[in-house]
Amino acid sequence: MGDTHTIDHTPNPHDIIFPLCYQGHVTPTIHLAIKLASKGSTITFVNTQVVHHNITKSQSVKGGDDIFAEARKSGLDICYKTVSDGFPLGFDRMVNHDQYLKGNFHVFPAHVDELVASLVRSDPPISCLIVDTLSPWISKVAKKHNLISVSFWTQPALVFSLDYHLDLLKTNGHFASQDGNRQDAIDYIPGVKSIEPKDLMSYLQQTDVSMPTHRLIYKSFEDVKNVDFILCNTIEELEYDIISAINDRQPIYSFGPLVLSPSGLTRSLVPTSLRPKCDCSQWLNTKPNHSVLYVSLGSLILSNRVDIEEIAYGLLLSKVNFIWILRPDAISYDESYVLPIGFENEINDNGLMVPWCHQIEVISHPAVGGSLTHCGWNSVLESLRCGVPMICFPLLIDQGTNRKLVVDDWRCGVNLCDKKPLTRVEVAEKIDRLMRGKAGQDLRKETLKMRETLESALATDGSSEKSLSQFITNVKVKISERSRQ
Repeated sequence: MGDTHTIDHTPNPHDIIFPLCYQGHVTPTIHLAIKLASKGSTITFVNTQVVHHNITKSQSVKGGDDIFAEARKSGLDICYKTVSDGFPLGFDRMVNHDQYLKGNFHVFPAHVDELVASLVRSDPPISCLIVDTLSPWISKVAKKHNLISVSFWTQPALVFSLDYHLDLLKTNGHFASQDGNRQDAIDYIPGVKSIEPKDLMSYLQQTDVSMPTHRLIYKSFEDVKNVDFILCNTIEELEYDIISAINDRQPIYSFGPLVLSPSGLTRSLVPTSLRPKCDCSQWLNTKPNHSVLYVSLGSLILSNRVDIEEIAYGLLLSKVNFIWILRPDAISYDESYVLPIGFENEINDNGLMVPWCHQIEVISHPAVGGSLTHCGWNSVLESLRCGVPMICFPLLIDQGTNRKLVVDDWRCGVNLCDKKPLTRVEVAEKIDRLMRGKAGQDLRKETLKMRETLESALATDGSSEKSLSQFITNVKVKISERSRQ
């Protein structure tokens, strides 16, 4: 472990933190920064210019352009900077997503390198580089500037482990097989009991594995094997075997869930949303406890028009109270989606539809009794933290794998669509089961148990707090070792 006396006199780390540019990555990375700063670390947080532009445009930021101004007033040592991702602000990163991903390999790291070089000479000089795992340049930039390298994974440890062991999946014919991928259960990934191929992430089920997404995964997970530490937004109690198996290879620390507390201060000191948020509290205050279904299919991935319309008519059939977060770009990044004619007249005061909201504020409201979700990891963690059971409708990427955890392993949710195509009758039946039936009460019990598990992990002597302290101690050890070299 090293000389404790030396560690005590090692200055607190100065971490430079880079999130990935998507909402599901920006939010937990900001919470990570606040958590580390609250333990005494100096933080320089770096958003890309386009993320900064979207956050400041979406909400009035006190303190001008500095989204961390309020956090600093509260005593946290956080400095804020922005960097170009290599594309102009007006470039549509979603319409041209493949081109944008390619820029992540060459253009963006050059801008990062330039910024890091200038901060190595700052006071105090940066000592630690913390970057979203899906950045294939972490260890290279850290090594060049003699920094501790830390890879931050914003999804569950199960998804990390599957990506980490792509070579095993490939060797066994479950991924990238010329003859078509095997369909029998996968039981050879260290720490993973067994998983069906249908529950793998969507990009691992594809036959064409030469897309920019695949290249990003390959390169990022080659790089991750060279970093000093891995951080994961999960908790030990939920994924103990998987975390232990990864820890046998590299030091990994789980100190999630990196979500705001549903009680007390629900609004963060730091704005995180890339879209303007609507306040739903007045409408919710008029509804009985546990009577409202919260519906959201996430911030990024496109839905199918037919599915959206079946969900709309299913909500009508169910006669449930609902809040539906329906983004204008729900089915296309090029044109806004419009609901079926007459739909909004039929719902009367049963439903409220808004383009975006402060999610944890809504689902922690006593009126909310369930969530129809795409199973993005932040949404799953927030639902668990609020004790809200889920109807699961995964779209892409890691969401199907997250669904397996929620429905099959933890019994905190039901599947919306057991077989394609989705129908309005099935939507209404599943809503009824969750919101009114005995099955819904059982799911709520399991979800409330899960909430207690998360709360215990975050308590002063809980697993997440211990893991965070251990991480900071071990970073200090590394800093002191390097300063003596």
